[in-house]
Amino acid sequence: MSRRGAILERAVELASEEGLEGLTIGRLSTELGLSKSGLFGHFGSKEELQLAAVDAAGAIFIREVVEPALSQPDGAARLRAYCNAWVGYLEREVFSGGCFFAAASAEFDGRPGAVRDKLRDQQRALLDELARQARTAGVADPEQLAFEVHALVQGANACYQLFDDADAFARARRAIDRLIPG
Repeated sequence: MSRRGAILERAVELASEEGLEGLTIGRLSTELGLSKSGLFGHFGSKEELQLAAVDAAGAIFIREVVEPALSQPDGAARLRAYCNAWVGYLEREVFSGGCFFAAASAEFDGRPGAVRDKLRDQQRALLDELARQARTAGVADPEQLAFEVHALVQGANACYQLFDDADAFARARRAIDRLIPG
């Protein structure tokens, strides 16, 4: 792993635990025992660090959720694989602070700017892919299904994080199974 990759790995963990706003070059340099100027050379600004953390978290999400599902045929099988992998990624606590994107989206959803735009674009791509697979599966309202799946997964994450309710994942899986045809 490159030095930048190792820095971003810790940055994503910090952001999942404390939010993207708490992710600063100063805080990260202290965590990693590196100079601020060295980190500044990698990122240039707090916003660039935040954007890089969102990209790094996106790459982890793709590795953990999207790529494993690609072995399934388009339609209901792939949609189910995406959903199972997504819930599993939360269940395995890939990010120590819970779903990076749920936390970052709540933190930035009301703030204009590049970080919000990047988060929105990544979430939109996921919702569009879920809807595309639902459409291929013959679902009458694919956008509604994508919305409901997103709500269920985010709800399971919130129940687990707030209430330490590990059963939330099984409940989300059962609800998602009822939504997906076949």
